[in-house]
Formats: sequence, structure tokens, C-alpha cells
Amino acid sequence: MTGIVVGPLEKIAELAVRHKAREMVSLMAEKQDFHRPGVISADRHLKLAMNDIAFAGTGNLVAPSEQHVEELIAFARNWDRAAPLLIHCWMGVSRSPAAAVIAVLSVDPEQDEFALAARLRQVAPHATPNTRLIEIGDRALQRDGRLIAAIKSIGRGAEADGRATFVLPLVHPDIRDDAATART
Repeated sequence: MTGIVVGPLEKIAELAVRHKAREMVSLMAEKQDFHRPGVISADRHLKLAMNDIAFAGTGNLVAPSEQHVEELIAFARNWDRAAPLLIHCWMGVSRSPAAAVIAVLSVDPEQDEFALAARLRQVAPHATPNTRLIEIGDRALQRDGRLIAAIKSIGRGAEADGRATFVLPLVHPDIRDDAATART
């Protein structure tokens, strides 16, 4: 089953090759340069320049915005799902798990937010999704506060050293959730 592979910047080449990803979303600060893995074509790489902050107006830092989330949703909906989608940020703990949840709901809006949040916690004990991304995603996807409540219900993730990776399966309501134990 196709899913969303999530990890830190330092692991993107390894993850792209191992999972045969052909599309990637990068959520990185504006001036953090990195090399796109060769297996990801430039036209299927979405770069969203943002810092991992929860509030706008924090100095020179760029907060996640409505435009970032709109671009993420459009990219996810255009993903062919023939291969996993790779999503990364600096550590793979906050921005990329939030983006993964938003992407899942973009391609399968019938999913229950609380079941999705529980699945995220199961495969990623370390994930602490960026609250600003989740709040904007909730509004953009018209979840009426359910996505915010679901992510709050799983609480803060365990401490992580930035090397943890995971696969968030795309599970439809009629498919058993056994795939949620898939870990990288």
C-alpha cells in the first residue's frame, strides 16, 4: 500500500531510494540549501520555505501560511500515488508530520481525523505536528476543528534525535488499520 514517507533532511536520499519515491515535499527555512535526490524530478518536488514556528511575526522567521498549505494540498491531490510521497523537514518531527496528515486528508477526505492522529502516533511516537500548519490545514480542508482536536488528543511526541523516520499509510475507512504498524 502506498503511503507517505516522512523523515529528516539528512535521510532524504536514502528514503527516496529505499521507498522508490518519485515525488517530494520539502518544508525548510528559506535559505537552507540542500540537494534534491536524483530519483526525484524537479517538477515533482514542492519546496515550501518556512520555519518551524507556531506564530507569525516572529522576527525574520517565516511562519507557515495559508499559501503554503494551499500549495501542499494541490500537490498532494496531484500525486499519482503509484509510489510513496516523501515529505521532509529539518528533523522530521514537526513540519513534515503535520504536512503528512494534511496530505492524507487531501487525497482521502473521508478519513476520520482521530483515527488518522492515532495512526500517526502509532507509527511516529516522536511526532509533534506543527500547530500552525495543523490549524491552517484544518481550515483549508474544512475539518471544522476536528483535525486540531485530533492532533491535540495525541499530545506531544517523545524526544527525538532527528534520525527517526516513518511511513504514514494511506488507509481508507474500509481497509483494516493493520498497515499502520509499517515502520522504516
